[in-house]
Amino acid sequence: MGLNITVYCGASAGNNPAYRQAAIDLGAWIAKHQHTLIYGAGSVGMMGAVADTVLERQGDIIGVIPEFMVEREWAHPSLKYTIKTKTMSERRDKMIELGDAFIALPGGIGTLDEISEVICLSGLGQNPKPCILFDVNGYYEPLKIVFDRMVEEGFLGQAERKSILFSDNLEEIERFIFE
Repeated sequence: MGLNITVYCGASAGNNPAYRQAAIDLGAWIAKHQHTLIYGAGSVGMMGAVADTVLERQGDIIGVIPEFMVEREWAHPSLKYTIKTKTMSERRDKMIELGDAFIALPGGIGTLDEISEVICLSGLGQNPKPCILFDVNGYYEPLKIVFDRMVEEGFLGQAERKSILFSDNLEEIERFIFE
């Protein structure tokens, strides 16, 4: 039975082609395993790459997007199911509600904000679901160092730290999700 995989990613593809390729690889993995992609409903950058790949492979997608982004024509035109929200906060809440696992591809401030929220909820006992940072090209390595420092300095428990995976290996990610 497939899961709802919430993927956080941006409307930019970044400067390194490896990031876009990671989005394509993740989209192919989601479709192959008959998971449903939950994402921000965009059509460009990392969002477009992951969604287009799932669509090309006849996978399922639920896009979640604020109305102001729809008005700006940022919504992916090929999605069968899009949930429109009034605010970005409602969008984040809906994506968390729908998700069975959370994966952040390399991205900007919005991506970091979204995955940070689910990690924080996990630490508070409000989100027992897997949180993964798709660490393509060592993109999230500096954040991993910060998280490890939080443990060393007594600001993050070891159990909480173990609930967060940094990896670019889809087999390892799959094992982490289903353990």
